[in-house]
Amino acid sequence: MIKSVSLLTRRPELTHEQFVRHWVEIHAPLAHAVPGMRRYVQNHIKGTRTRPDIVETEVEVDGIAETWFDDADAMASANASPEARRLHADGALFIGRIKSFVVEEKFVIGGY
Repeated sequence: MIKSVSLLTRRPELTHEQFVRHWVEIHAPLAHAVPGMRRYVQNHIKGTRTRPDIVETEVEVDGIAETWFDDADAMASANASPEARRLHADGALFIGRIKSFVVEEKFVIGGY
């Protein structure tokens, strides 16, 4: 499996609560239609923590989205679908900034 992890920041005219409401109530249902998407997780930011021994990065994030696919080809095919285009168009309505990473998980503790 391959996964995309996206750091999401709300549009400036929205509050964090408005961002989350749109993400849950409008955006999430659209994801069900994307072909080949095996898993979709919304990580809602509840707070932050810092470490005294490491400088904190200045990144404002309202949520972290994770999507799983069988492989890179399945991800590319899914993202080219009309269903994904609708999902992405909706994202532009409430997401102001995004940074996405394509990652491969390496379990250290636990595994599913």
